[in-house]
Amino acid sequence: MKCQYCSCTESKVIDSRPTEESSSIRRRRECTNCGRRFTTYEKIELLPLMVVKRDGRREPFDVQKIKAGIMRACEKLPISMQQIDEMTASVEQAAYASMDAEISTTRLGDMVMQELKAVNDVAYVRFAAVYRLFTDIGDFMQELQRLVEENAQKQDE
Repeated sequence: MKCQYCSCTESKVIDSRPTEESSSIRRRRECTNCGRRFTTYEKIELLPLMVVKRDGRREPFDVQKIKAGIMRACEKLPISMQQIDEMTASVEQAAYASMDAEISTTRLGDMVMQELKAVNDVAYVRFAAVYRLFTDIGDFMQELQRLVEENAQKQDE
């Protein structure tokens, strides 16, 4: 591990512990040359996952695209970055847990919508409008009506 201050490649581990999500290990290191401390994270290398687009193209899975879509849907809503990170991590974990080498954008979109629906209805509808390619106000109203009915059922239970 290269020291970020002096570029020395020798350092010793002072402290090691799992992160909150237990998906990586946080290590505090001390450079043997300059004595300064820095933090590194060790993460399991995941198998490559390909995303199959609607038009049949394939591209590598990019969790930053998932996060960007969630952030766009949550813009100007009372949703914290921690919640956005949790939703993103949940979708990423579910995508890799499928154990398939490929995953469709449809399946990924459904995963994101499920996460958004649990957090905020407005963010869910915003994402659904883009993801489901609403072409007119009727499509939009149908989705809103379905959401209202589901919420009414939840309240009755």
